[in-house]
Amino acid sequence: MAVAGTARWTWIWPALAWTILLIALVLGGGGAIYAAAGAALFGTVFAAVYHAEMVAHRVGEPFGTLILALAVTVIETALIVSVMIAAPAEKAGLARDTVFAAVMIVCNGIVGACLLMGGVRHREQGFQPQGASAALAVLVALTGLTMVLPNLAAQELGPLYNKPQLIFAALVSLVLYFAFVFVQTVRHRDYFLAVQGAKPEEHLPPPDNTTTAVSAVLLIVSLVAVVGLAKVLTPTVEQAIDYLQVPKAVVGTIIAALVLLPEAVAAIKAAQSDRLQTSLNLALGSALATIGLTIPAVAAVSIVLGYRLELGLDTKELGLLVLTLLLSVITLGTGRTTVLQGVVHLVIFAAFLFFAVVP
Repeated sequence: MAVAGTARWTWIWPALAWTILLIALVLGGGGAIYAAAGAALFGTVFAAVYHAEMVAHRVGEPFGTLILALAVTVIETALIVSVMIAAPAEKAGLARDTVFAAVMIVCNGIVGACLLMGGVRHREQGFQPQGASAALAVLVALTGLTMVLPNLAAQELGPLYNKPQLIFAALVSLVLYFAFVFVQTVRHRDYFLAVQGAKPEEHLPPPDNTTTAVSAVLLIVSLVAVVGLAKVLTPTVEQAIDYLQVPKAVVGTIIAALVLLPEAVAAIKAAQSDRLQTSLNLALGSALATIGLTIPAVAAVSIVLGYRLELGLDTKELGLLVLTLLLSVITLGTGRTTVLQGVVHLVIFAAFLFFAVVP
């Protein structure tokens, strides 16, 4: 029987995921458990997307996409912090690797897939360039302050900020992110709404309060389960990375990819439904939340516990970041997109993946 008007499968998958998590906690890992965890992870991702769409339909844009972005980012931050605390010496660069990977996945992978899939089905799609420009301006500032400037501000420390610099970077990251949220939800909300003539966001009536409340709870439950399953699978991923002899930074890429799966699925579905504005709200909003919330959190952990925190990118990663930001400004500056922009973004995403595995 469905729970409060929700589809049956959308609560069965999270329940199964939590069951597997408990089994893994009690019995430890194993081939069968890892296989079940992988299957449950993907099922729970789609459940999370369903519940996020239910909540978003009730509260309207851009609040709905903001809810999913914040929920995923908060849990992603908790995962990074827990891994850092478990192995602080080995994971000094995990936050940087994960945040950088999240930016590459969002700005090239998710945005590219949305533009390509939407362009294939609808030929050309429109969105609000003012909203995209506002998001990209904040993204450039955040990435520059958190992942570029550390290499220049205290060169004797390499990719690290000293303590006062780290505190400053964390504070301005929060200021920039919450300034963007204020603009997105209050001051210039119209910049993030669908363009005139676009397909309406939904055709069905919004869910009632009870259904929305149940979906909100199940969304949190599903997202926590996704992160828990990702953590269960992390040792296996690390063993595979050691066996294949690829860089350790790939761990951050895999963590980011797993955690961003719900947003990726929701964004691509919206683009296929000719709701590109929703796709970009999800994608760019999640990139901003990843930096604006994760960096201050890991900075606080680093300062309080005295852990080493490497934030500065190397030359290769810096080149990919600059290329990505420049490309995003160009492709999202006109308010109209086709399959060409999608292909270009996906090519840069493929380059990111290739150089991550083959440095």
